[in-house]
Formats: sequence, C-alpha cells, structure tokens
Amino acid sequence: MKMIHMMIGLVALLVWVSGCTGVGSDDESSGQGGQGEATEAEPAKGPHNGRLLVDADFVLELAIFETGVPPEFRVWVTDAGAPVAPKDVDLHVTLTRLGNVKDEIGFARHDDFLRGDTVIYEPHSFVVSIEAKYRGQTHSWSYDNFEGRTSIGAEIAKAFGLDTELAGDAVINETITVYGRVEPNREQHRSVSARFNGTIQSVQVSAGDTIRKGQALATIESNESLNTYTLTAPIDGILTERAANPGEQTESRQLFTIIDTSTVWAELAVFPSNRARVREGARVTVRGTAGETEWQGVVSRISTVAQPNQSVLARVVLENANGALVPGTHITADIEIAKHNVPLAVKRTGLQSFRDFTVVYAQIGDEYEVRMLELGRQDAEWIEVLGGLDAGTRYVTTNSYLVKADIEKSGASHDH
Repeated sequence: MKMIHMMIGLVALLVWVSGCTGVGSDDESSGQGGQGEATEAEPAKGPHNGRLLVDADFVLELAIFETGVPPEFRVWVTDAGAPVAPKDVDLHVTLTRLGNVKDEIGFARHDDFLRGDTVIYEPHSFVVSIEAKYRGQTHSWSYDNFEGRTSIGAEIAKAFGLDTELAGDAVINETITVYGRVEPNREQHRSVSARFNGTIQSVQVSAGDTIRKGQALATIESNESLNTYTLTAPIDGILTERAANPGEQTESRQLFTIIDTSTVWAELAVFPSNRARVREGARVTVRGTAGETEWQGVVSRISTVAQPNQSVLARVVLENANGALVPGTHITADIEIAKHNVPLAVKRTGLQSFRDFTVVYAQIGDEYEVRMLELGRQDAEWIEVLGGLDAGTRYVTTNSYLVKADIEKSGASHDH
C-alpha cells in the first residue's frame, strides 16, 4: 500500500512540475513539450478534411489519406476560389521528425489532386514544411504537427526513475503453457515394516507427524526371541500412513509410510499437438494457482504412456524445502521449447498503449516520443519488434507510464 501511495504521489508531482517548469509545454513554435493544450485555435479544415494553408488568394489543402491505402499526402489547390489543375503546381513537402530525420516528399498528378510519393509512417509527428510553385510564384508554409511527444528534463527523468536502454538483439525463449498437479516424489517414498514379526508394544508417532531419520516409530517384541526392539524412521519426511497399534501383530505387513517432501514432482499434461516439441532437459517455470510464486526446474522424464485424455505426463523435480508445494495441488507451467535469436527486441516493461497501437517511448535528449510497434514472438522479458523502431534507438524501459501520463495531459491529437 505504501508503494501505491508513493507512485500516486509521483504522478501528481510530475503533473505539478509540468505546469511549473514547462514539461509538456504547449509552445509549438519551440518544438518542445506537449501539444496543443488549447493555446492555439484548431487549424481550418477544407472540404477533404485537410489543413488549409492560405497565401492571399492561393489556397492549398493538405490531407493525410489512409482509407484503403497506407497513409499518404493528398493535396487540392485553388486560386481565387477556382480549382487549380494539379499539373500546374510544383509541390514539395519536407517532414522533419524528432532527431532531425527528414522525409522528402514529391507529388504527382492524380485525378483532380496531387498525390504524395511517400508513405507517411507513424507516428505522424513532425514539423511540416511546404513549398508550392505556381505561375512563377513560390508559396511556403511551415507548421508543427506533433503527437505522442513531450519534453522531460534530465533531472526530472532521473527523479522519476525513467530508465532507458538501446533497442537491439535479444534471445526469445519460446514456451508453451501446460497444466498439472504436484505429486509426492515417489523416489523419496519409504514403506516401513518390522524386521521380525512380533507384538507391537507401543507406537510413538501419528499420521501427519514430521519425522526425522532415526526417530523411533514403534517398539516391538519378537515372536521368536521375545526380545524387544525399536523400529526407526529410515528417512526424514511426513508420516502419511500408520497401520500399527499397540497389541497388534506385525504379520509382515506395512506399518508406516513416510514421504520426504523436500522435493516433489510436478506432473504436467502435454497434449499431442505439443508432444514433439517438448524435450527432456527443457527449462520449466512452475506457478501455483494464485500465480504469486514461481519455481524453476527441468523436464526429467516424459511418460511413454498416454493418459485417458490423450496427454502424456512430463515430470519436473522441484525443490520444496519450505513445504510450499503441497502434493495434490494444481499448478500451471511454462515449458521452454525453443530459443530464437532476434535482431531487434524491447523489454515488455517498457510497453504502453497509444491509440490502437502498442508503443514504446523513444528518447532523444530531453524529448520523448511514441514509436508504434509491429510485434512478433515474445517471452516473459522480451518481445520481438518487426517494425516501427530502429535498432539502436534509446527507449524507456521503466516507469514509461509516467511519459504516457504527461502526453495524455497535454492533449496531443492525431491531426489529419
């Protein structure tokens, strides 16, 4: 609870610092901070829902179009209210992204509009510079179109624990999830009988007792010698069965059962669809039904006989010195079936949601900006990146939700 209160306090402090120091500032002309917290009027829109750029009578409507096609620029031009033929306009757009990365976009005539020759990849966050030449005149505009971007000073980032790493290669451990039960380790199971048949004089233990090796279990008088001897425990463990009472004859039967629970078996059901992928020696992570504790082990044996449900049992020997794994309880386990060396991956701890995307926040200097990810294989720590992020990009791995909160506070929009 103390940790929860601390994190709530950190978020509140970040918001307060933002207002006092300019973190997430709304000054678009500086190219810093959050975007558009009502400091500027919404840009005028044209009939195609694009931004209107006006220079006297010359008006250009610039829109990002992405219905049925990858995002691209489309432009319609008018002069003194009359449509201008696309062939009469020479148009060029430069997008300057975070880190001074420039996308140069040319245009070609297409029906009644000019169509950009470059896909406008996400995020749509950049400074837009437009140059249009028409009848010997050059018309120029420039504006900021930022989304998913904020600025956080180094000292504040350090105070809030915004750890970062460089995106690069990683090893993805592919696993399958299976279910099973904790069973006693039958190799640590002992049945205790009398060495010599006789009369049981006394019994010193009860079912459920914790037993130590060498501990007295019962006293027996031999039928042959009439001598009395003590029956002792051969191992440490739990006395699970007692079939001996004073006055009874031993009759060569089993009197006690002791199970050493310092190790137990996890018996996991592997179904036919995965049988060929599971190997002895494979690493296994076992979790209880509540999932709060994990145990590590390896597959020591795979049964050659199918169960009634057609699964086969994969056995994992687990250390259980503290007795937390109780035989008979149900468990879940992840069995490692393959290792994949991937050229680009990010830590799962850095992932956040943004619009309909899964993102990380790239860091360049004091600025942070979303990177929309196309994702592949994953494990408990890493997730493969197939697109949306360049290798070598520094990204936030810890407390990335604070960056998300600051961006959401700024009210950044997706301007088409």
